[in-house]
Amino acid sequence: MELEEMRVPFLVICGEKVDHPNVMYREAKGKWDAINFGSQFVPKSVEVVALNDVDTRIHGIDHALNHLNAKIELVYCGVNVSKGPQMKFYKILDPIRRMLHVAASGELMLVRRRVFERVLPIPPCFAEDSYILFKALELGYRAHFCTRAYVATERTVDAREEEAYKTMTTLGIYQSLKYTRPPPWIRIFYILLPLTAPLLVLAHEDGRAWASGIERAVKAHITKRYASKF
Repeated sequence: MELEEMRVPFLVICGEKVDHPNVMYREAKGKWDAINFGSQFVPKSVEVVALNDVDTRIHGIDHALNHLNAKIELVYCGVNVSKGPQMKFYKILDPIRRMLHVAASGELMLVRRRVFERVLPIPPCFAEDSYILFKALELGYRAHFCTRAYVATERTVDAREEEAYKTMTTLGIYQSLKYTRPPPWIRIFYILLPLTAPLLVLAHEDGRAWASGIERAVKAHITKRYASKF
């Protein structure tokens, strides 16, 4: 309903069969697969591809569009959660992302068509959004983190859920780094992350969940013991 009100062409790739002309069924394998599959249906006339999670509410997309120009080819947007540990986490992550593109948010990402086609296909990973960002940077394109455009969504509600979520997303980023060659400072950031993660315990229970999740992700990446859920 939201996308129809915005009057933009859209296609929803869904793991459930829904009776709607703009919803296409695809066996649920992950967002990386949904994007690869859906890319073949993007009309030739489209210049900008927007990736969006359906369990969000979009705010200020015009601000994101305004940043796409001759120099900026990819824009990823902010995430607004109303409760849970992620509220505190974004207060730490977002200032970093204003300086360094260490992780993208796939809940709303806008990519120039020519860039979108060059980063495909996305390999199996838990962080398809950061893969797209890192691959675009590897290819020499510039990105922008836009906070005036954001999505409202819900995430984890307690430390236990947060630890599992942090494990999955952090592992996804290390997977993405395996498949890409972004600027060296991004790789340095994640080389140092296991050493600096213990400092997160200063954020009390939520911080301990983040530190534990990062530790589990690093171990899973090293041992290649991946799981669909944590």
